Amino acid sequence: MSKIDLNSLNIINNEKAKQYEADLGSAKAKIEYIPTKKMIVFTHTEVPREYEGQGVANKMIRHVLDEARENNMQVHPMCPFVKLFIRRHPEYLDIVPERLRP
Repeated sequence: MSKIDLNSLNIINNEKAKQYEADLGSAKAKIEYIPTKKMIVFTHTEVPREYEGQGVANKMIRHVLDEARENNMQVHPMCPFVKLFIRRHPEYLDIVPERLRP
């Protein structure tokens, strides 16, 4: 397993690929999304196996949810991992429409 420093994790929005990416050195972690005018639909989160269990996905999800809030976007958490994160962190419920809340 490769060790990653979460404090130096650089997360970028690759708008062309419609995914947030974190460069892990030998691989990339990603959160795929579908953008709409007022909402961002998170569809898939992927962290390479050698980096699993180190908090990479949690750090990325917190980043994308904070960015959505800053941009006054609502969130549709289709991705099971994003949905679970929001369930565990109810401070993000305000950006999820009530009918879509986990």
